[in-house]
Amino acid sequence: LCLSAFLSLPLAGRAEPIRYSVAEEAESGSLVGKLAEDAGLTPAQLSARRARLVSEDGRQHFRLDGGSGRLVVAGRLDREELCGQAGTCMLPFELLLANPLQFFRVEVALEDINDHAPVFPEERVTFNIPETSEPGSRFPLVAARDLDIGSNSIQAYSISPENEYFTLSYRTQLTGKKYLELVLEKALDREELAEMSFSLIAEDGGSPPRSGTTQVKIVILDVNDNAPAFTQEEYIGQVLENMPVGSVVLTVLATDQDDGVNGDISYQLSETLGQSDSAFVIDPITGEIKITKPLDFEAADTHEIHVTARDGGGLSAICKVLVEVVDVNDNAPELVVSSFSSPLPENTVPGTVVALFSVRDRDSGANGQISCALEDQLFFSVRAAYKNYYELVTVSALDREERAQHILSVTAADAGWPPLTSTQTFTVDISDVNDNAPVFNQTSYTMYVRENNVPTVFVGAVSAADADVGLNAKVTYSLAPVQGAERPWCSCISVNSENGHVFVLRPLDYERLRQTQVTVSASDAGSPPLRANVTVRLVVLDENDNAPLVLYPGQESSPASSELVPVSAEAGYLITKVVAVDADSGQNSWLSYHLLRATEPGLFSVGVQSGEVRLRRPVTDRDAVKQKLVVLVRDNGKPPLSATAALSALLLKDFSDMRLPHSSPATEEQQDSLTTYLIVSLVFVSLLFLISTVAFVARKVCKRKELEAGPVLYGADNLQSGLADAAAAGTLPRAYCYEISLTTGSGNSEFKFLRPILPSLPPQHCAMGQEPDEGQDFPCVPVSGEDMAPMDNAGTLSAREFNAL
Repeated sequence: LCLSAFLSLPLAGRAEPIRYSVAEEAESGSLVGKLAEDAGLTPAQLSARRARLVSEDGRQHFRLDGGSGRLVVAGRLDREELCGQAGTCMLPFELLLANPLQFFRVEVALEDINDHAPVFPEERVTFNIPETSEPGSRFPLVAARDLDIGSNSIQAYSISPENEYFTLSYRTQLTGKKYLELVLEKALDREELAEMSFSLIAEDGGSPPRSGTTQVKIVILDVNDNAPAFTQEEYIGQVLENMPVGSVVLTVLATDQDDGVNGDISYQLSETLGQSDSAFVIDPITGEIKITKPLDFEAADTHEIHVTARDGGGLSAICKVLVEVVDVNDNAPELVVSSFSSPLPENTVPGTVVALFSVRDRDSGANGQISCALEDQLFFSVRAAYKNYYELVTVSALDREERAQHILSVTAADAGWPPLTSTQTFTVDISDVNDNAPVFNQTSYTMYVRENNVPTVFVGAVSAADADVGLNAKVTYSLAPVQGAERPWCSCISVNSENGHVFVLRPLDYERLRQTQVTVSASDAGSPPLRANVTVRLVVLDENDNAPLVLYPGQESSPASSELVPVSAEAGYLITKVVAVDADSGQNSWLSYHLLRATEPGLFSVGVQSGEVRLRRPVTDRDAVKQKLVVLVRDNGKPPLSATAALSALLLKDFSDMRLPHSSPATEEQQDSLTTYLIVSLVFVSLLFLISTVAFVARKVCKRKELEAGPVLYGADNLQSGLADAAAAGTLPRAYCYEISLTTGSGNSEFKFLRPILPSLPPQHCAMGQEPDEGQDFPCVPVSGEDMAPMDNAGTLSAREFNAL
């Protein structure tokens, strides 16, 4: 039960102090007491709870042996220096345990030893005693001073050598004051003895005893039989400690009933032991006591001085003067920090002790009453711990990102007027905790890449910042995995883990993939790591990599169809419309149509935007029946891509002429080749014409040119005009009218002999399988099977026969 009651003591420790005693001047390390045992602790507990000794004045007279828990002397202890003439000398301090906080009050009584001998204030004292002094006269002496107390102080006085005239009187009055007087035992006779000397010895009660000596000289005077007398046996004065030098403290007054020189009094100070450097001076005439140097209440609150009054005859009197120094608020409070913790984690819970400090003020009374305050703080406060100890504690949650450092100013103020203050600054750094996830500088990102890009092309960067510091703020980037039923992200995208750069790993095709998106995750290096996600949308930009595709007319069909155009059509007549598309987008898909090549370029026009093929002018007789057009379809890309569309048009009088054959592409190619051959032949013939001067060769060449450049009749009008010319030239005996029928897909042209234009011509016909012979009037000759052409009742001839005619 006793142990439980002891352990349940409050934080301040035990109510009664632990008391010890030790003799002054004990050697360093001398045992004072078993402090750990008396406090109910073990040496291990002292170390674990960080025990230390704390004194009010900050001076460490003792130390605690952590291994044994004993209290030992830390250094030289001088009772007279520490306590002066006090009857008891008590050195108080606290045993402070930090974890948990607990105090034990300890008081050590410093026992006096006889280490000081009695000392007289003056080495020689002279008395001028008139010879008229009667036995029993008393002459006051200034007693010796012994700094020790009790039995070690002065116990007895003696005269050496002893004489018959004087004895010593050492008595104590009811007031407790002690007086030393020289008593005249026998009347003096100046004529018998003018002066005498002896030693005054003061002896203390120590073991061994110590003594002090002063020389007393007696000068016997004549006649002056009245000594000065002070108006008060003891003068008490008060003075503020901040009084300026030269200020009058008080005035002493002594009187003498004698007249003349024997009645003239002068004053002087008798130095007191330990105060040889007196802070006071007395005017020898007026008796005013003045200050000679600044006073300090904290150094000495009272000053004791002795004043001697002497008359002109040598008689004197002594009085004691006590000067009390009144405290002035001239000392600011002092703050002594015992412990301080910095930095603090930002997740520190409220109520955590940051610092432990004590305050003191050397002034007294209200001037020494201290209060502590913390200026303008929402996160910390100061609370009293024990006696003059205070704790600086947290009162709310800390956030390093909001404030990384707190500069706390604790102000201690006393209750004096005007109050004095002192400030202690605590700089508390807040250490980081990983409590902030990375934050992207955009809610989403849109990046662009042109199709057909090079592999690993850089398209942009994501950036995230973390409000933490150090590893907690180091951000790495990665592609977040697809969750659940989400569409898988494109494997063509990669992100740099260090800087967030986004790359496209392979070439993309706008026509297959126009846009895609991925989720990029930013993670810090804290423990545990925090992360944030952002969506990155990749938009593929179109390049002009697709040429236009002609939908109509179809370019793959064989043979190509021909558009029928009536010869009576006016300008602006819509023949057909070229329809094309482009797989690109934007301006890369804007198509324009242009007439690239035509049999009659001036006959047709093509709408640039619409692709409509129209007649630019009316059809004339000179226009060929078969018209070939090539339309160029071009997009608006850079550089532009194009395609061509080949068209055919037949100029017909009416739609009954639709029986005319349409030439196939193969025939048209043959005609193109034939044209090329003709050009080459013409060039060759021209060269022969220039070289050869032979007329025969020139004639042959001319005939050949006439044969190769012979007219080919396509229409009925041309046919009639050709036959007429032939009849006029005598080539044909009669005039005939032929009708040409062109069949689609056939390379052969046939014409029919319809009816004789001139009835006078004999209707001679060759039978099937015969052809007319040259030089005859159409004699029929046999022909081969492939040259035979069926003849109806109207008489049909093949194109070969017609060309022969």
